[in-house]
Amino acid sequence: MERARDKFLPVTIILAALVVVWYVGAVMLNAPFQRDLDRRGDVTRSTMDFVGATLSQPKPTLPAPHQVARNFFENTFLRKVSSNRSLVYHAWITLSSTLLGFAFGTALGIAIAVGIVHFISLDRSLMPWIIASQTIPILAIAPMVIVVFAAIGVTGIIPKALISTYLSFFPVVVGMVKGLRSPELTHLDLMHTYNASSAQTFWKLRVPASVPFLFASMKVGVAASLVGAIVAELPTGAVAGIGAKLLSGSYYSQSIDMWAALVAGSVVAVILVTLVGLAGRITEKMMGARPA
Repeated sequence: MERARDKFLPVTIILAALVVVWYVGAVMLNAPFQRDLDRRGDVTRSTMDFVGATLSQPKPTLPAPHQVARNFFENTFLRKVSSNRSLVYHAWITLSSTLLGFAFGTALGIAIAVGIVHFISLDRSLMPWIIASQTIPILAIAPMVIVVFAAIGVTGIIPKALISTYLSFFPVVVGMVKGLRSPELTHLDLMHTYNASSAQTFWKLRVPASVPFLFASMKVGVAASLVGAIVAELPTGAVAGIGAKLLSGSYYSQSIDMWAALVAGSVVAVILVTLVGLAGRITEKMMGARPA
């Protein structure tokens, strides 16, 4: 009980502080527009009434937390899942390309990491290019990928998944390379003493040692994959998905809808990262790892 309190109390305090800062920011950013409305309508308000008005605008510059929470609740639990106003529907569209891109990125990252560890030439020639590839903004790459694939008749989930792959493979490569190289020299010498082959050393020593590193990097990769899927929906003019929800909200100045979509994306990210972490713990337990 005390351990749980020590773990969650700091998080709760930080969240409460962020909510307070959010409310203060909402009042400050929405105040100029509210003053203009009151001036035009010749309305005189007390300070508390003015603050309340800034926190209840239908199209605020910065929505208040309770406005976002109400919108999120309504569009998540009070809408049919098949409705295009349902955040569950939009989240599922984004999630499908996220998972496909994450699967591609994980497989690609593991394959590249294995090659880098076993071939010095790949380490020297490929790794710098992999690092350099991540310096290119995804907002610059996404439209080009969409246009090129549309030119050859490939549309839908595949281009979006490839953009997710581009963001998710890098942390997997870095983590897997670190993990495959993590066995100590004494352990490698012991395998050599046992006359183990390269394949035996790989499967019995390097792979088990890399599992914690792999799942730690996959947590980063799955979150990056979700970002890639959302960004990929922006230049396509998509009508469904979290990215499409953000885009339509910006077109019609529906700032509350935009923030609710961002919250939905955050919830999806938390779920995905939690599932990857759970899979990692189960895998390590099956391999005989000691509980932390």
